Amino acid sequence: MTAFPDSGFLSDASDRLKAMLSAQATEIALDRGDVLFEQGDEGDALYAILEGTLEVSFLAMSGRKLSLTLMRPGEVFGEIALFDSGPRTATVVAAEPSRVLRVRQGDVMNQIRQHPDLAVDMIRLAGQRMRWMGSQLNEQVFLPMPIRLARKLLHLSELQDDPLTRITLSQSELAEFVGATREAVSKTISTWKRDNVVQASRGGLMIKDFEALRELADSDLI
Repeated sequence: MTAFPDSGFLSDASDRLKAMLSAQATEIALDRGDVLFEQGDEGDALYAILEGTLEVSFLAMSGRKLSLTLMRPGEVFGEIALFDSGPRTATVVAAEPSRVLRVRQGDVMNQIRQHPDLAVDMIRLAGQRMRWMGSQLNEQVFLPMPIRLARKLLHLSELQDDPLTRITLSQSELAEFVGATREAVSKTISTWKRDNVVQASRGGLMIKDFEALRELADSDLI
């Protein structure tokens, strides 16, 4: 039995809940480009990442793809599907070879019926995810693009083993992450490159001045 990660949304869960999820879990191997589930699919499972990287994206009403985030080992997602089997609101694809744990809604609900106290932790997990999604939506709608880009670059650097490593995303891919045009992202990066905040080249960039980028990311608070 592979244990669920003791981190992220499960860091405050009870030992009983984590043990129950681990006992009900099955492991899935994904190759790069494999779709775990698509926007609109029926939600029926909770997932945890053991190895690799998964990209979360969705299609706007215009048909344009918007990338929300990259998820790495230890992250747990899909909690809401344990309570509501409605359609998935995003698509999750393996950005590299990955392994995930899956727990089916039916298996968890059977356990909760037998042990109702486990529901308290599950409700907490769902609430945390809803707050996170709300903050992501607020950033996409209300924050200026340069602030969204600065925050996304800092977030992506934190996901890497070494934050100083080059972020290997094109400017078109970064534009998808922040919901902007490639031209707008390119113009902003050119300005930051001139100011020695980032070092950019074809196919990626590297953060040179983390303090300056953090100031840009927090500039809406001034």
